[in-house]
Amino acid sequence: EAQQEWMDAAYAAGVQDVQLVDRSVAYQAAYARKFPQHTDKYVMIVDMGHTETTVSVLGPEKTEEEKEGEETEKEEVATEENSADAKNVQSTMKVLACRRQKGLGAGVVDVRLWKHFQSTKLQSLTPTSRAGHRLLAGMTKLKQLLSQLPEGSVTVETVGPNDTDVTLEANRQLLVEVCSKDVQALTNLIQETFKAANVEPSQLYSVEVVGGGCRMPWVKKVIEQATKMNTLSYTLDDTSAALGAALNPCPVVASRTAGVDPTDEQLALRSAEETMAKLDHDLRLRSGILNQMESHILGLRSAKHEKHGDLLPGDLFTYLDALEDWLFSTEAEEASYDALQSKWQEVRSKTDELSKSYNDKVEAERSAKEAEMEAEAKQAQKEREGQEDGDEEDHDNRRLPKKRRMEIVMKNKNEGGELFSGGNYKFAAARYAKALSHCAKFVDLSPEDQEEVNAVKLTLNMNLALAYLKMKNVDQALRYANDALVIDENHTKALYRRASVYYEKKNWDGASKDVKKALKMTPDDKALLKLQEKVEGQLKRQKLKEKKMAQKMFG
Repeated sequence: EAQQEWMDAAYAAGVQDVQLVDRSVAYQAAYARKFPQHTDKYVMIVDMGHTETTVSVLGPEKTEEEKEGEETEKEEVATEENSADAKNVQSTMKVLACRRQKGLGAGVVDVRLWKHFQSTKLQSLTPTSRAGHRLLAGMTKLKQLLSQLPEGSVTVETVGPNDTDVTLEANRQLLVEVCSKDVQALTNLIQETFKAANVEPSQLYSVEVVGGGCRMPWVKKVIEQATKMNTLSYTLDDTSAALGAALNPCPVVASRTAGVDPTDEQLALRSAEETMAKLDHDLRLRSGILNQMESHILGLRSAKHEKHGDLLPGDLFTYLDALEDWLFSTEAEEASYDALQSKWQEVRSKTDELSKSYNDKVEAERSAKEAEMEAEAKQAQKEREGQEDGDEEDHDNRRLPKKRRMEIVMKNKNEGGELFSGGNYKFAAARYAKALSHCAKFVDLSPEDQEEVNAVKLTLNMNLALAYLKMKNVDQALRYANDALVIDENHTKALYRRASVYYEKKNWDGASKDVKKALKMTPDDKALLKLQEKVEGQLKRQKLKEKKMAQKMFG
C-alpha cells in the first residue's frame, strides 16, 4: 500500500520513470560502502523525519549451517569474540528487521506544544484560523530553541485577546511531558524492531541516528535508554539514503516507466495536482495586486508628512481608511484575480483624482529641477575641450548653497559611473573631473560639511585614477592616486589604487610598500592579497635577474 502511494504521488507530480527503493536497504548499502570492515556487526539505524519514524537493524547474513549451529556455538563465540581466529566467515550485511510508524516525527512535537498552549492559555484559538497558524509557526521555533537550550521562549504576534502579542515559555521537562505518548511510542518501536531481528541490545556495535527529529534531546535520550548505548553515531546523514539507492546492486521494490498506462486514481491525482498548481499561481498573482495596493496606501500616508503634503485632502485619507478595511475583508480574500485587477485600477484612478493638486506640484518641481540640471549639462558640454581628457576649465563661479552644489557634483559623478560601466573611460574621466572641479567651489562650509566634501573628492580622485589606468595613461592615474592619498594617507582603497598604478609602471618597490601598508589595516582583503602575490612574484623575478646579471658580469 505504501509503495503504491509513492508511485501515485510520483505520477501526480509529473515524474514518468520511477524506481522505488526501500529506505532501510539504501541505508544498509550506504553503511556497508562507508564501513566495509563493519559488515559483520549489528547496527541499528533510527531515522525520525517530520511525520514518520523508521527503525532498522542491520547485521551479518548467515548461512544455513551457521543458523543451525548458532545455539551450540553461542558460548564459544562469546568467549572468543576478540580473537581473529573466531571469525571464520566474512559476513555480508543485510537488513534483519525494519519497523515504521507514521505520525511519529518531529512535526508531531509542534502539534503537541500547540495543543498544550491552546488549552492552557489560548482557548479561543482554532487550528484553521490565521492566529492558529501563527501559533503553530511559533511552536516550531520553540521546539528548535529547546533542541539547543534547556529552556526558551517565543513571542507570537496577535494571537491573544484583542489581537495582542503573547510570549510563551517552555523547558525540556515540559516538552517530555507533552510528548509522553511519543516517548512510549518510540520506545515500543525500537523494542519491536529488536524482537523482529532476534537481536539483543547488548549485541549492537553502534546506533546510527538520521533525520531532523533525532536532534531533539528527548529523542536522543529515549534511543540511548532503549538501546542501552551511551553514545550515538552520526556518520550517516540525509544524503546517505540517496547514496545507497544509487549503488549497484540495490534492489528495486517497485517501478514504473513512461509507457505504462496510468490508473484512474493516478489520473485523478494528476488532475487534482494541476488544479492546485493553478490555484497557487492565481494566489501569487492575487497576492501581488494586494501588495501593490498596500504599498500604494503606505506611500500616500507617508507623503502627508513630506514637502507639499498639506495639499493632500482629508477625503483622500478617509478613502484610504475604507480601502484598508476592504483589504482585510472577506470580499477581498475571496475576490478573483480579474476582480482585484479591476479594483486596483479603480484605486489608482480615485487616488490620482483626490491627490491631483499634490501630484501636479511635485511633478512641476521635478520637471523644473530636471530642466535646470539639463541646462547645466549642456553648459558643461559647450565648455572648451582643448585641455587633456576632460580637465577643461569650468566657468561656473556662482555662490551656490552647499546642497545645490553637491547635487551638481553628484550628478556628474553618477554620470561618470554610468559611462565607466559602459566602457566609455575617456568620457567617464571627463565627468569625474567636472565633479571634482565643482568640489572646489563650495563656500562657507562647516567642519562636518568639509569632511563630507573631502570624502567625495577622495572617491572622485580614485575613480579618475582607475579610469586613466584603464586607458593605460599611468602618469595621470598616478597623479590622481596621489591626490586621493593627500586627503587620507591611510585610505586602504587609495593605497590599493596607487599600488596598482605602481605595478603597471613596474615600480615593484613602490607597489610593495603601499600594499604592505594597506594590509596592516585590512589583513584579509582578497584584492590586496592577490596584488601582493603578483608584486612579490615580480620582485623575486627581478632579484633573480639581477643575480644572473651579476654572475655574468663578475664571472
